[in-house]
Amino acid sequence: MDKIAVLIPCYNESKTIKKVVEDFCRELPEAAIYVYDNNSTDGTAVIARAAGAVVRIERHQGKGNVIRRMFREIDAQVYVMVDGDDTYPAEAAPEMVRRILEEQADMVVGDRLSSTYYTENKRPFHNFGNSFVKNCINRFFDTDIQDIMTGYRAFSFPFVKTFPVLSRGFEIETEMSIHAADKHMQVDNVIIEYRDRPEGSESKLNTFSDGFKVLTRILNLYKNYKPFSFFSLLSSVLAALGIGFLIPVIMEYVKTGLVPKFPTLIVCCFVLAASLQSFFAGLVLQSIEQKNKQDFEMLLIQVQEIYEHKCKSGEGM
Repeated sequence: MDKIAVLIPCYNESKTIKKVVEDFCRELPEAAIYVYDNNSTDGTAVIARAAGAVVRIERHQGKGNVIRRMFREIDAQVYVMVDGDDTYPAEAAPEMVRRILEEQADMVVGDRLSSTYYTENKRPFHNFGNSFVKNCINRFFDTDIQDIMTGYRAFSFPFVKTFPVLSRGFEIETEMSIHAADKHMQVDNVIIEYRDRPEGSESKLNTFSDGFKVLTRILNLYKNYKPFSFFSLLSSVLAALGIGFLIPVIMEYVKTGLVPKFPTLIVCCFVLAASLQSFFAGLVLQSIEQKNKQDFEMLLIQVQEIYEHKCKSGEGM
């Protein structure tokens, strides 16, 4: 088991990976630096290995796939995850590690949005998207994470070994934030100085397609983690539509004793039935989610025991 593992997922970062590896070697000399290459074609893996990193390969394309393999393969007391594009300062890493080791944080977020992100980042839709996603998640999940989509984070061993990686791409950061909020894990924010990519280094993100994936992921996770709230809202919308169209039919019947809009009546009845079904579906799924949370707490206890055993035995250290 490593004391500190720096995890760097990479795809075609040959222009920056050498500096990133060297910076983290300088700031965290006791850390093991792992670069996971995701089918790069520009020699990223060769450069990273020459700079002193342990290089491994993940053939399944997508950042989520890379992180799944990282979390599965590596044991460490503290994990520091950072992108290989040299936009995050290695100088912040010691403080992030300290929050995990000394203050028992489960996840430490490198907060770009409270410092230089909006001035350094030249893509206005990215700026809007980050703020929008942050506000949505903090509102839906009653948390206070200041930068939802940052690629610079530190994790505890229990977080890494109990986090189910489901996303395949860049939605993974959003999934991490929601998981931490839903499971009541301790999340700290460390303000960092963000810098835009150096000239010649291009972002892999597509503002609109990846933004749509993130929003879809938020909605899906909200449904999974808060099923009663989700289906109650759906039930309310269906009930409002059903009653809204039903009222004129009833009023006409009261006045004339006739139902000239019989198809409308039938549709309204089906919509109201769907509303009732959605409400009870939310109740059932909420009970299942409560059981899942109980099971997770037991799993967390088991993982904590494994972690303490490995620390005491000094395995791999």
